[in-house]
Amino acid sequence: MSGAITWLECAGCGASPDAAEPYPFACPNVGSGDVDHVLVRHLDTAVVSRDDVDADRAAGDPCSFVRFRRLLHSYHRARAAGASDEAYVALARRLDAGVAAVDGHGFSETPLARSDALSGALGFGQSGGVWVKDETGNVSGSHKARHLMGVALHLEVAELVGLADPAARRSLAVASCGNAALAAAVVAAAAGRRLRVFVPPDANPAILARLVALGADVVSCERRTGERGDPPYLRLLDALGAGVLPFTCQGNLNGLVIEGGETLGYEIAWQLAAEGISADHLVVQVGGGALASSCAQAFAEATELGVLDRRPALHTVQSVSAHPLERAYHKVRDLVPAGVAGGAGADAGELQGALYAAARHRSHYMWPWESPPHSIAGGILDDETYDWLAVVGGMLATGGLPVVVGEKRLAEANDLARSAGLDADATGTAGLAGLFELIEGERVAPHDRVVLLLTGARRDAGSPG
Repeated sequence: MSGAITWLECAGCGASPDAAEPYPFACPNVGSGDVDHVLVRHLDTAVVSRDDVDADRAAGDPCSFVRFRRLLHSYHRARAAGASDEAYVALARRLDAGVAAVDGHGFSETPLARSDALSGALGFGQSGGVWVKDETGNVSGSHKARHLMGVALHLEVAELVGLADPAARRSLAVASCGNAALAAAVVAAAAGRRLRVFVPPDANPAILARLVALGADVVSCERRTGERGDPPYLRLLDALGAGVLPFTCQGNLNGLVIEGGETLGYEIAWQLAAEGISADHLVVQVGGGALASSCAQAFAEATELGVLDRRPALHTVQSVSAHPLERAYHKVRDLVPAGVAGGAGADAGELQGALYAAARHRSHYMWPWESPPHSIAGGILDDETYDWLAVVGGMLATGGLPVVVGEKRLAEANDLARSAGLDADATGTAGLAGLFELIEGERVAPHDRVVLLLTGARRDAGSPG
């Protein structure tokens, strides 16, 4: 979009929301045709200055949403409407302080470090190894709150610039069995907004109790006879049709949820740059796909800004119980001419052509998994990978692969992580299970540098994601 630093555009049809729309979460053409209508936030990296971002980081504010504000659509939307940099920073700090009041701390940079224990156990040499990005100490115990904080900033900006009336706030809603629900409840409480949470009947009782304590309206959703798809997600769609706003980590329902998650990728990129190294591989566990989509976009932008010299190969991990992304990847891969996909040699035009063709025939590539899935890694059991197109594109562009793992491997990975002092749940260590497979398949060499994401803290009475 000419003249704009950031803009929103549907990956499936190219449409953009009206500039005056207070809640530009979905494509204006959503529901029309067999099209993957998902809004994508674009950033003009030729205009944004890495030096300015470096200066913001050096200023010492601990909040990631202040440090990386010049990369966020909410920031540029506020500035375009006349708000000052100081006004946006004050807004972000106020919301972050609210999060800290609810959850004990706000958003600050989480650690990235080489795990000598994992690197040694997996046979890496001294020049390679496993770098772990540990999100278990983040707000609400996972990465999910990043996504929702990004959305909350958009809601606050809409009120700041007069596009939305603070006295007529609409309720928010999320569908989740664990971490996304907790994240949404914490951020909604911090922002003083009402939240409805749709959960499965077997949701973790400890998490349900915490949701109620945070003031959320919890709705248990049984699977109806003959119903295909995730019941909480389907009930969420009903609520959205009645006017509730999507406060969810599914990018197809709220495209703005991706850039909040990008702060994780930005942190990794700048942390690697501070060490003077690049990553060869990034392994990400996938349920709905928002995390992998966020990482793919953040690493692409960080490379364009010159923070990194190249993008790592993006590998994704799903359970053998449900792997719709892996299924979609191979179908899209068949559209790409032989020898085109994969890292630096990939032809951008050929890849984009294949992705656009897939986006125009969504049901041929992504549909609900046929049987109800079950796994110890409950957070990666989405019936569909809602952000599939961006994630497939990230894998094809970087030479990454989709990996499918069984229950034994998931358990082995969780045990190894715990023995290395990394106490995440089975969802949070699913990327490590995928790394086992990549090493055995000789896709990762002993001298390679691999980034793993630990995305969810272990909780009592189970570990849904």
